[in-house]
Amino acid sequence: MAAPFNWYSQQQVDGNGLCCEVTTECNGNENTSKHTAVTVPLCILADVQLRFLCPEDLEEVRTLCEDWFPIDYPYTWYEEITSSSRFYALAAVYGGVIIGLIVAEIKPYWKVNKEDRGILCSSLDDESLVGYILSLGVRRAYRRNGIASLLLEQLLAHVTAPERSTVKVVFLHVLSSNAPAILFYQRCHFRLHSFLPYYYSIHGKCKDGFTYVLYVNGGHAPWGLWDWMRHVAGAIVSLGPCRVPHWIWQRLLWAATLLSYHR
Repeated sequence: MAAPFNWYSQQQVDGNGLCCEVTTECNGNENTSKHTAVTVPLCILADVQLRFLCPEDLEEVRTLCEDWFPIDYPYTWYEEITSSSRFYALAAVYGGVIIGLIVAEIKPYWKVNKEDRGILCSSLDDESLVGYILSLGVRRAYRRNGIASLLLEQLLAHVTAPERSTVKVVFLHVLSSNAPAILFYQRCHFRLHSFLPYYYSIHGKCKDGFTYVLYVNGGHAPWGLWDWMRHVAGAIVSLGPCRVPHWIWQRLLWAATLLSYHR
């Protein structure tokens, strides 16, 4: 049974989904979208359960994914996500029916594909772990009820638990044309990391994608020039005036303050 949680206020924006095809709020703020809200049945809080997928869910999950996503997953993929402990595959169940699910994989950073090798700073060990979201979707009739937010929050709580402190980033790929999913992840504090031209092959056509990332447990992106400047500025600010001649100290402090707070 899921722990008590709050529903969020949001509007729906329809669209084809990859990884996610819902628009919800992660921070409880009202969505300012101008799209007209559609009346949908609300879930009864006490009747919504969270549980991990099992082999008996295979056909139901397959039907849902074929409806939600434009990619044709192989049958073996459904077998794995419903039976293998390798995947974090969590379902939201209402009235005995799966109304939403999230599938993710936690793996060593050195195992990520070439196009994603730049998501972590090189100072972090290759044995650092990453969380990769493969799929996140909600039945059309139950969108705008916070289900996607709930599932994502459960995953983030899982990867930020003390025993998983070596997980440094959660990331995903999304179609560049999937505005609802992109808006959803941005509201959940994911940020764009890279553009992936011709990343997907959908119905025989190449489609562009994006990589979105959320850093956790002290993880961070590779440092650029500005990051190094801020680091040096912070180090200067941390110095005491007794270690630096007074007139030099005043000028260093002024320059460091500008670098730290003005961009």
